[in-house]
Formats: sequence, structure tokens, C-alpha cells
Amino acid sequence: MIELCKWEAGEATIAKAKRQILEAQRERLNLPADTPLNQVPPPKVLDMFSGGGAIPLEALRLGCETYAVELNPVAHIIELCTLVYPQKYGKQLADEVEKWGNWVIEKVREEIGDLYPAIKVGEVLQEEPQQLELLQHPKVKQLSLAQTLTPVAYLWTRTVKCPNPACGAEVPLVRQTWLCKKAKKYVALKVIPNYETKRVEFEVVEAATEKGLGFDPAAGSSRGNSTCRHCGTTIPTKPYIQEQGKAGKIGHQLMAIVCTTLGEQGKTYLSGTAYEKYIPDEIVIKNRLQTLVEEIGVSTPDEPVKVWSGVFNAPLYGLDKFEKLFTFRQLLSMMTFVKWVKLAHYEILQQGNEEELAKAISTYLSVMCDRLADYNSSITHWHNTGEKMSNTFSRQALPMVWDFAEINPLGNASGNAKGALDWILQFIRRESQEYSKPGILQRSSATSISVESESLDAVITDPPYFDSVPYADLSDFFYVWLKRSIGHLYPEHFSSQLTPKKNEAIMEPSRHGGDKKKAAQFYEEMMHKAFCEANRVLKPNGMMVVVYAHKTTSGWSTLIDSLRRARFTITEAWPLDTEMSSRLRGQNSAALASSIFLVSRKRTDTKIGDYAMDVRPELSKIVQSRVKTLMAEGVSGADLVIACIGAGLRAYTQYDRVELPNGDELDANSFLNEVQKEVLEEILTEVLKCDKKGISAVDKPTQYYILGRYEYGESIVEFDEANTLARGVGVELDGAAGLTDGKLYLVKKTKNQVQLRDYTERGADADLGIQKTEKQQEFNVKPQAIGIAPTLIDILHRLLWLQENKPQEINNFITLAQPDATQLRLVAQALGGRALTPEAGATQFVNGHRTKEQQQIDTLLASWKRVVEENLFTQAK
Repeated sequence: MIELCKWEAGEATIAKAKRQILEAQRERLNLPADTPLNQVPPPKVLDMFSGGGAIPLEALRLGCETYAVELNPVAHIIELCTLVYPQKYGKQLADEVEKWGNWVIEKVREEIGDLYPAIKVGEVLQEEPQQLELLQHPKVKQLSLAQTLTPVAYLWTRTVKCPNPACGAEVPLVRQTWLCKKAKKYVALKVIPNYETKRVEFEVVEAATEKGLGFDPAAGSSRGNSTCRHCGTTIPTKPYIQEQGKAGKIGHQLMAIVCTTLGEQGKTYLSGTAYEKYIPDEIVIKNRLQTLVEEIGVSTPDEPVKVWSGVFNAPLYGLDKFEKLFTFRQLLSMMTFVKWVKLAHYEILQQGNEEELAKAISTYLSVMCDRLADYNSSITHWHNTGEKMSNTFSRQALPMVWDFAEINPLGNASGNAKGALDWILQFIRRESQEYSKPGILQRSSATSISVESESLDAVITDPPYFDSVPYADLSDFFYVWLKRSIGHLYPEHFSSQLTPKKNEAIMEPSRHGGDKKKAAQFYEEMMHKAFCEANRVLKPNGMMVVVYAHKTTSGWSTLIDSLRRARFTITEAWPLDTEMSSRLRGQNSAALASSIFLVSRKRTDTKIGDYAMDVRPELSKIVQSRVKTLMAEGVSGADLVIACIGAGLRAYTQYDRVELPNGDELDANSFLNEVQKEVLEEILTEVLKCDKKGISAVDKPTQYYILGRYEYGESIVEFDEANTLARGVGVELDGAAGLTDGKLYLVKKTKNQVQLRDYTERGADADLGIQKTEKQQEFNVKPQAIGIAPTLIDILHRLLWLQENKPQEINNFITLAQPDATQLRLVAQALGGRALTPEAGATQFVNGHRTKEQQQIDTLLASWKRVVEENLFTQAK
């Protein structure tokens, strides 16, 4: 399994796995041991939420008979290109896609190549000898006058008119003007107001150091709020810029052109002000676009873009149709690709290719267009450290972007059409070598699967995550282009305006009149029906594996209840690293660093479990074992907590119903709270290196701080996630007595996010950690809360601060605080211990080093006897 799970697993490893799978299948089917493996029917595997086909693809690679069910038409098209066409047509397909892909690119180049003109060094200097900037450029001055620069990207800023009546200048909304940030190469744009033209000008400045630039490139707009460079007027996002956008009055101005040179490495940056003449006239582009639309009889994508709070905010600024997410030049280039993809299909048929092969080739050409659209919109930006384009969906959103990069789709930099084609060809050639049968695809809801009952060996699926990702709305961006390029080849998938959403399994209140409760009920019911279908199609001894990575209790309780009501028992749960850090989910705060694989079996009986007598004892046994096992494997943070909770579900889901001593049913949400308490308590015993009695002696806020540092390090986390942990410990974050309240608050809350405060933020307050005693009057110290003992974390934070800043006051502080030395040392050791290894993405360790708090704890523990114990001993005497 270890060899198989490596990214670079070779053919020999896969062949061995195929053989072992068939040997196991032969045994499962009770076939004679001497039955040749080529006569053993392979396992039948279904993914009922198959998306782009990652799970089914691996099943195909392992020789399984693979079924994939998916509702979304965009995902279904990707699955055809992933699971069917390469396996069906083999190497011939790759050769044909390469041939016709290059044909399309060249036809597009012939038609619109003039929109992206090369910049000839000699011509510029001949026509405008005063433009010495080009000649003086470190890169360009080495070139001969006959050489040319090829634009690969055009960097733009959106603009609005200054609302000051006495000014009226065009205000750039650019956030920052960095072009390149590399060692010994710092390039940025200097913004210079031109009081005659009422526009700013952009000057390219390059230096060997950041300081050498002589200005701050980051001094641009903040969240869209900008300052007029001519009169100093502040221009707010709300309501002014939003109103300007809805009125169609947000413009754009060229800031820079990024170029490459044949035979040379690196990028050359040219001022947009100096080389604006190399941008075709927008009126001409509009006219050409209109002519093209009439010629091919296909409109630009005028479908609406939905406003999705915190995810899709571009429509709030007037970008309320998909066509508005593109500049006119981008639209013209995309529509030209659409034209030639459609014509390519006709030409392929004219050359005598059979219809299905022609359809397959054209489908890949349309995917090339979709990949291009991801880089060829005005929601992209320039990656100044990598000196490359970032795509539209660098995260799961369509946000408003104030300064964007426009790619040259025919250029030679990342994100261009040729690069998109190369990625596609690489995949086809890889998969066409597998000699596996194509997957069996079905585009439908997971609640209604056209598969015979009790016929499948396994259902392995990665379902939608409650409310975390608006898959259908995200895919609309690609749907509108697929519909235009190959919609006529797949009328059954592209007949609607946008992707279907009515039956999408997601908790989305806007689809239920804003009612969150109804939305949650809908999601749960959809998942329940889907899991009932899984139960129906599985063989009696079949296995169901659900891949889940959601952190919220609401998401988990819904999933668990859906599985249990569909008569599944969760038998195992394991965390596995499955995602690239750059993948969308890796940037999603609702997702775990690992995916939790919940393994379940069909439940045939209708037993009722007694929580006190049956469920609780088994839960404790499972959790105790699993915490030790996973911590020994290096699993930590939220992954450890969720994985242990998942394993504890076996104690609950093996019963048709679980009853409390009073006869009431224990619901999934209540059980999750019980499991979480059990898991957190067990983790604390491991982290604190003590028994449960020792844990009970540590106050709850301190327990929470230890677990919070363990799970999140120094990261900022969502309030709901942090509050779930707090409830499991038995403390409140909000409210009058919450950890976010008061002068000495332990947790900092900003809107819907929280972060633990360390000793550097809390320790300077003289009231922190003071115990109310008779000595208080003598030292004239005001207690932080009369009648409430200070927490151990308060005492430790004050002690760490004094150690660093005022060591001479430690004796007096210990006299007043009167801590239990054993408990305090336990807490210090836990927070300084290596058990607190962070999950991926946390900042418990910065650049491989221990945090400042941990370093101070190391110092304190090294002198513990002298600083704490001897002081307490002296006071006792």
C-alpha cells in the first residue's frame, strides 16, 4: 500500500496491485484457487459523486470495472475526457488532438494575431527617439535593434472618475504595483500623476534591492478604497465604486506590458504609458467582435453571474454577466477559439473520421478553450514572485480584482493556448497506455442510479461538503464556453441556460428562500437518499467508503445521520493526505489538511443500543486506542481530532437507534459532542502526560489554550470551528464570561475569526494571574476578578513576560499568584512539548523554528527549580 500510494508509483507496482486485487476477488467470489486471474471478474466500483473523475480514474488504473455518476455537465464532460476517450481510442486520440489542436491555434493566430503585436526595438527608437527608457532597460539594451519583444501579458488597473467636482481625474484602483520580487531583481511601477491629462502615468523602476526602488509599491488601494493621486480625495468602495460599476463607469488603464525575447531568459517590463500604442483600438475590437458573433451565430456569454456572499462579489461592481468578466479583446480571442473549434469538428468529419472519434477530438479542443478561459479573464492577477499569470480560480471565488493581468493567448508564457494543449496531450498519452476498459458514466443525481441492486463490490465517494463549496455556480464559468464550442455535440447536457442546481446536494439558503434550516434539511435528505441508493446497489458484503474533510460539527452530524439512517455502520476512519497544498480545498478554511476516509458496511439488523451500557464503554475504548495510534504516526491537530471522532462513530452507527437512560433517542449531533469530549480528554492526557484526574485539576480555559495551540498553532481560524472546540472543553468564547471578553481576554476575535493571544500580547498587564490573598493589600495590586482564581495559562503568560522583561519582579509575582507548581509545570511542558506539532498550514513553527512562546518556555523550564519552586518554598516557610 505504501508503494502504491507514492506519487511516482511505477507500472510494476500498479501491475502487482492489479494482481493482488484479482486474487482477493477470486477468494471473495469463492472461485477455485487455480482459476486463472484473467478469468476472474474484476471488482465493480462506483463513485456516486464523481466530479472530475479522480476516484474512478484510480479505480480504472487498478483494473476495476468502474462506474461514475455525476449531475454537473461540466464535470461529466471532464469525465468523458478522463475515463472514456483515452481508454477507448488510445494513442491515435493523442495524435489527432495534437494535430487539430495546433490547427485551431494557428487558425486563431491568423485571424487575431494582430491583436497582440510584437514590439520591435528598432522601430520604437526610430519613431520615438525620445523614448530612451526602452534602450536603457537592463534587458533590452543588450538586444540588437532588429530584435523583437513578444508580449506575454498586459497588466491593467481598473479606474473610476474622482468624485471631487474640482478634480475629475481618472483614479487607478490598483492595490500594489509590484512586477517582480526576486533576489537582486526588484521591479515595480512608479505612479506619477499627470495634471494636464488628469490621468496617472506608470514608470518601470528596477533595482537590486527593494529599498533601492525609492518608493513603496504596496501603497495602493485597500479593499478597493483608493486615494486620488491628483487631489488626495479618498474614494470608498461602498457606495461610490459599486455604484460606478453598476452604471458601467469603471474603466481600465494599461500599466505595463510583460515581454519575452527569443533565445533570452527572464521577462522584460515596459511601461504601459510609453507603449499604449501597441494596444489595438477598443472600438475596432468591438466591431470585429460583433462581426464574428454574426458570422458564427453564437452570442458572447451573456448568462448572469450570481452574487454569492464572500465568494462571488464581482457582480456587485457591475460584472453581473459572464461576458463582463472579460475585456473586449479577451472576448474576441475566446469567441475566435470557439469558432475554430466548431469548424474543426466539421473538418475532422470531412477527412473521413468516424463521428464518435470526431466528437471526442472536438471535446478536448473545447477543454483547451476552457483552460484558456481560466487564464484569459479579467479576474486574474500577476504573480510577481513567479513572474507568471495566476488563473481566475486560484481560489473558489469570483472576486472583484482591481488590477488584473491579461494574457497573450498566442504567446509563449504559462497559461497560453499551447500550454493548455500540452497538458491535455500529456494526460491522454499517459492514460492511453493503461489498456483498461473505459469507465461507465451516468449523468444524473446520486439519488437515482441506473445500476442493478446488490451488484457492486464497493462505493467509494467524496461527497459535497455541506455548505463549503458552490460547485455548480463555480462551474458555470466553464459551462458557458463549453455550451458555445461543443453544446451542439451534447444537446442533452447543454440545453439549459446554466448548470442544474435544483438537485445539487449543498446547504445553500438562497435556494430555500433564505431559510438555513430548510437548506440544511434539504442537504441531509439528499445525502440520505444518495446513501440509500448506495446501500441498494452494494452486495451484502460490499464496502462503502466516504471521503470527508469538513471541520464543522453541523457538516459531520448531517453526514453521520444520513449514513446511519441509510443503514450503514461506520467501521473505521483514517486520515490520509490526498490534496496538493495549492489545490482549492487546501485554501478552504472549512477543509482539513487530510481527508478522512470513513469505512462503512451495510447494517442488516435493527438493534437498539443503550448509551450508558453499550455505546459509551465501547466509545471510550475505541478513542483511547486511536488517539495513541494516530499520535504515534505523527497525526496532529484537527486531523487527529476528526479522525478519532470518525473512529468513535462505530460505537454509535452499529445500532439502528441509540437510547439514553430515560428512553429518549440520542441524536447524531449530541453524540458528536460526547465523542469530541472523549477525544479531547484523551488527547490532553497524552499531551499533558498525566491521567484524567490530573487533567481535571487543570482549569478549563487552560485546557482550551493547550488544545487550541495543538490544533491551530498561531493560525487565525473560523469562529465556528474554534467554538466547537471550546464547547467540547466546556468553555464559552463569546458572552460576558467568554474567553474573548474582558481586559485580559485569552482569544482575540475579529468578525467571524479568532486567534489565541500569546504571552507577548497578555503578559504586560500587572493584574494577570494574580491570586486574591492577604498579600494583595501589601503589594497594592488589584485582583482581576474578586473571588475567581486565576487560570494557569494566565499565570504562565505573566511569568513568561516577566522572565523576558522584568525578571526582578518574578519573586513578588509568585508570592501573589501562589500557583500549584506541579500543575503549572505540566502546562508549560505541554505547551513547549514536541507533541504540539502543527498541522499543515499552521504557524506553530515558523520556518522550522519554535515559536517565541515556546522558546521562552524552554528558558523557564531550564531554570524551573530556581525561578518557581524555590520561590514557592521560601514563601511557604
